[in-house]
Amino acid sequence: MKAIVISRLGGPEVLEIRDMPEPASGEELVTVHAGGLNFADVLTARGGYPGTPDPPLIAGREFCGIRKSDGKRVMGYAQWAAFAERVAARSQLLWFVPENWTAEEGAAFPVNYFTAYLAYWKAGFTAPARADKKARRVLIHAVAGGVGTAAVQIGKLLGVEMYGTSSSEEKLARVKALGLQHGINYKQLDYEEAIKDLTHGEGVDAVFEMLGGEHTNKSVRCLRDFGRVIVYGSASGKKSELDTRLLYAKGASVHGLWLTYLSAKQGLMTEAWQQLSTWATHGHLHPAIGHVLPMERAADAYQLLTEGRNFGKVVLQIAPVMRT
Repeated sequence: MKAIVISRLGGPEVLEIRDMPEPASGEELVTVHAGGLNFADVLTARGGYPGTPDPPLIAGREFCGIRKSDGKRVMGYAQWAAFAERVAARSQLLWFVPENWTAEEGAAFPVNYFTAYLAYWKAGFTAPARADKKARRVLIHAVAGGVGTAAVQIGKLLGVEMYGTSSSEEKLARVKALGLQHGINYKQLDYEEAIKDLTHGEGVDAVFEMLGGEHTNKSVRCLRDFGRVIVYGSASGKKSELDTRLLYAKGASVHGLWLTYLSAKQGLMTEAWQQLSTWATHGHLHPAIGHVLPMERAADAYQLLTEGRNFGKVVLQIAPVMRT
């Protein structure tokens, strides 16, 4: 079978299309039609993602296709080896695809929407806000990316007042169409100062932080009393800097979120899927897809994420979908 292989550690240039052995039996076999690209995949190629085997290995952790056992359309999550014509997956990490969705939309769902939902869960925002309560506020970094656009759609359903950072007015306008209320172009404004101005000095209840470096401290300073920073990445490539003294004055806290770990918590994932599937079935969730590229252009897809030029999800077509 054909697969996208990380031949050695490095940038997009290390990706190759190779003929690889069929996946081992014993798990659910899925014929893959599309794969969703995540920044974690970029880190995996660089050797910066924990627990990944040494190369060569098949890339990818998110996919959509046809389950061999019953012929049903499924979308799924794996640690690696998803960008191949066939993948062996755990049954607990396979979910049905809404009837009117394309394979590309299915491939764009699991990582982003589970991450975004679990970030709200960590923040304590798992039910719509009551009308008699103070508005809950969240700052979403990289709001035009895959997790960011998912978080905006979920936040709208939860009645959250959302602030988001991005690098361009064009991206912010597109996310506002999804429900974002306050966009901050970080190339024109310091987002910490912008949050102070927009909230009249109060701050936000939660920050979804995936930048690392100095941004962990800056995000803490954006909080109001008893706020939480949810850390789920380090896109800057720098380790998070956290001055715990910043937490004292506000009673604030910092929480880690790693889908690799949480995906093994079956009860939590089932609870999250029950809510996500209800929203998806009723048409409230629609993955934002910015680029769809054939697997032969995997290096171009990785480059889009490396340079931050994507909007929403970048999806790779792995095998053609037979349509009747």
